[in-house]
Amino acid sequence: MSTDFDVLVVGAGIQGAGAAEALAVAGYRVVMLEQLGIAAATSSRSSKLIHGGLRYLESGQFQLVYECLRERRWLLVNKPQLVRMVPFYIPVYRHSKRPACMVRLGLTLYALLSGIASRYSRFRSVPKSAWDHLSGLNREDLVAVYRYYDAQTDDAALTRNVVESAITRGAHLICPGSLVGAELTTNGMRVDYVADGQLNTLRCRALVNCSGPWVADTNTRCTPPAPLPPIDLVAGTHIQLPLSLGEKIFYVEAEDGRAVFVMPWQGKTLVGTTERSYRGDPRDVTPTIEEESYLLRTVQRYFPQTRSLQVHNICDSFAGLRVLPQMEKSPFARPRETLLCCDNDRKPRVLAVAGGKLTSYRATARRIVKKLRPTLDADDSGGTAETARLSRTSLSEKERNL
Repeated sequence: MSTDFDVLVVGAGIQGAGAAEALAVAGYRVVMLEQLGIAAATSSRSSKLIHGGLRYLESGQFQLVYECLRERRWLLVNKPQLVRMVPFYIPVYRHSKRPACMVRLGLTLYALLSGIASRYSRFRSVPKSAWDHLSGLNREDLVAVYRYYDAQTDDAALTRNVVESAITRGAHLICPGSLVGAELTTNGMRVDYVADGQLNTLRCRALVNCSGPWVADTNTRCTPPAPLPPIDLVAGTHIQLPLSLGEKIFYVEAEDGRAVFVMPWQGKTLVGTTERSYRGDPRDVTPTIEEESYLLRTVQRYFPQTRSLQVHNICDSFAGLRVLPQMEKSPFARPRETLLCCDNDRKPRVLAVAGGKLTSYRATARRIVKKLRPTLDADDSGGTAETARLSRTSLSEKERNL
């Protein structure tokens, strides 16, 4: 079987879904190839948050925070059934690594980056008279509590929604399907893949590698490959506890100073995340006993009513993989910007996406479309460039703003 497309997107996590949607909206013929299932890996194992990343201000990633807060605003307006604002609480203790003045400064910057006109940009100090209503929060040595707002989502449902949007706009989905190899020929990219137990071939003009923790492996199957920098896979674990702490999300420090979320999820409490280097098949990543114990100790430090729980009381746990640049720094301190790597800057045929945030998937997708336009709108496209231009001309204003 041989079928022609403008772009093959490998991977149907949130980055692949966003890329396919944006390319389809731009008028290109798109096909997605997914080996496991929509949001089967990292995109269903996140902290379920649509947020700017308050902690990224510590490492000076202001542009990333601003971009994520801008995308949060769009998602709240356009996907209210999937993304909602909830209150976050930051308790500060005498022993906290981040004193109250530092937390207040961070929240002030966060408010400015989110836009002071937004009612959700405001934060406040919770008065002592209201501390009794903070889900049983430990008050020993507590010196301040701050409340601000960010958003929560169902990450897998959001990814499915974006895939459905891409398909509605003309994209095709092959799932399950595994890439065997892709090679640049005189007629574009020849792609061999396996689906339904059969070897198939399709042709496309460009390939976008959004395979998440498999990005390096997928890249080796492409000729030419994109020049990927050295990357690490970093595992993050979450645990779910069989009790509810209400509708508030708490942003607390673990024993080593790392930030951990304690949040409501499906009537229970979700706690995460950890960060540890991972080497192995991404399919095999699972939580470790050490990670589960670390997270349980963290929540018990702040909520005395959980101190009777043991590791065997954890009702669920899951681990996902982040793709981060290889550095001497700890994973917690590494930059989180999405890396786009092309085989050719002027007319790319293979584009690899390393990393990426759930919140900013649309911003990444816009960058992908911009990178590929010199290839996809080339004059020798056999008419496709004209079709794409006509399609873009007929887009509604809302679609242009995707």
